[in-house]
Amino acid sequence: MRIALINSKQDAAGVNIRDHLLSLLAEGGRWPLTDNHTLAFHEVRGRLIHQDRIDEEVDADLIIFISRHSSAQPAPALTVHVTGNYGAADLGGEPGMLAPAAPAWMHAILQNLAARAPEGYRVSYEVTHHGPTALFTPSLFVEIGSTAAEWADPAAGRAAAESILSAVPRETINLIGFGGTHYAVRQTSIALASRGAFGHIAPTREIGALEIGLVRRMQEASRAVAAYIDEKSLPSGEAGRIERLLDDAGILILSESEIREIGDLEWATYLRVRVLAEEIAAGSRLRVHGLTGQGMPVPVGINPVLVEEAVKSDKGGFIGALDRLPVAHLSKGSTEVLSTFIGFEGESSRLASDITTLCVKLLLISEDAVIDGDHLVLRKVRFDPEKARRLGVPRGPLFAMLAGGKAVEIEGQKITPDAVQTTSTKRIHIPGLERYI
Repeated sequence: MRIALINSKQDAAGVNIRDHLLSLLAEGGRWPLTDNHTLAFHEVRGRLIHQDRIDEEVDADLIIFISRHSSAQPAPALTVHVTGNYGAADLGGEPGMLAPAAPAWMHAILQNLAARAPEGYRVSYEVTHHGPTALFTPSLFVEIGSTAAEWADPAAGRAAAESILSAVPRETINLIGFGGTHYAVRQTSIALASRGAFGHIAPTREIGALEIGLVRRMQEASRAVAAYIDEKSLPSGEAGRIERLLDDAGILILSESEIREIGDLEWATYLRVRVLAEEIAAGSRLRVHGLTGQGMPVPVGINPVLVEEAVKSDKGGFIGALDRLPVAHLSKGSTEVLSTFIGFEGESSRLASDITTLCVKLLLISEDAVIDGDHLVLRKVRFDPEKARRLGVPRGPLFAMLAGGKAVEIEGQKITPDAVQTTSTKRIHIPGLERYI
């Protein structure tokens, strides 16, 4: 890949980053960017925001603009973003135009900046803003903000340079974002904790101007497979309007938890898992655990009573243990774990055995449970309010004491907890139960 690094002579931060790039390269060390790609440096006289069609002058597959960032509320910052205008072109470019984004590259550099930022510097995306917009080549800005002191800071220049030279784009989930402030707080958090890589981001202040054509251009320019909406940042009713626009455009919406939970699951496989989840239980919520890579998803059924009792006994322990298994689970309504799970074809038998073992062991540890042949027998002892009333115990604190295992006294008569308890027994048939102990 041919990568052009472009700075302006009049931009102190761009010169700072360029000098550190050249210095690091001159030292002779090996960097992923030079090992895998061809670099070319270009310096222009004017401001970078006015460099429309510069890709007609430089022969590159990717353009990285290195630049300064200014703010009305200045603070030390290292940022990445793509360019474009949702409305008027007050800072270069053309109205309503969006430049082609490079989400995987921005994701890689953002993560590097977070690891290398000098103390006191904020690292974040910036939302889509300013020019240039008339570009055919994917591009991004890497910036130092927000005052002359930071623009010339050698620590910031070196951090930005190292972050660029160390960039190794991974297989990302390309997204477009809606809502939030200029510094895209939620989108930044998602990208730093997942494979979610944002291209164009429309902040809350621009949401009212969005229409379906512009939303489609956001997707096309970002090569996005899905969208994320920062709903809490949007005015009442606007989140629903954006959802309808995305639905009309045929763009999948993912929540923050869904993006994070995809983990290392291949995107096409994740989509198949979603389809299967809908077939198993329409409208259910999917949660991916240790399912990674690619494969053909299949349903894995477990004894529903066994699953229900295990979740009742130790929901946190059960769901936490699923993170160590190649599985996804479904929930719907008040049922937090459905008894049909999703795994990969060829691994389903082992997965069914592992989940059954998990359930059995949790119940043996947490409940009064015994093994009787191929049956797991659960004995449950509960406080019986009706028995307590028949013995003259009034509702209130004395009920609570008996339920908590303490004896009480009523008119000189001692009433023990076992006198007001009911015992129930449940037998769960598990063929070959001894294999799961």
